[in-house]
Amino acid sequence: MHVYIDADACPVKAEVYKVALRHGVGVTVVANSHMAVAREPWLRLVVVSGTPDAADDWIVEHARPGDVVVTADVPLASRCVKAGASVLAPTGRQFTEDSVGMALATRNLMDHLRSTGEVTGGPRPFTARDRSEFLGALDRVIVRTKRRAT
Repeated sequence: MHVYIDADACPVKAEVYKVALRHGVGVTVVANSHMAVAREPWLRLVVVSGTPDAADDWIVEHARPGDVVVTADVPLASRCVKAGASVLAPTGRQFTEDSVGMALATRNLMDHLRSTGEVTGGPRPFTARDRSEFLGALDRVIVRTKRRAT
């Protein structure tokens, strides 16, 4: 098992590190530019080219069944679910085969509405409750995945 973080603009990197360390799980932070990460044997930073989907493509190429991907990017979540990985949004929402299709359709509709000027607001602000929900959800996904592996 391994955790991959779509790191650009991810507000829960520290929470991932905390849970992964407790469970003895490796973490890869994937970003389009260099960022500071602790020097730990279980943690690594991968900096990809600055092309728009380079981080997404790298994560999809490496995520396997039993891995966990942390991302708010719905198209990336869809690709990772298809690859068999467990996928969590920073709010703790889990993307599954049953939910990712609707999430992708909603994302595409909102993108279209924004492009036509119908909707000008973005996502709601990230809250302490979101952070707490994420911590619990990541812990549950890791425990459930470890149980399946034994």
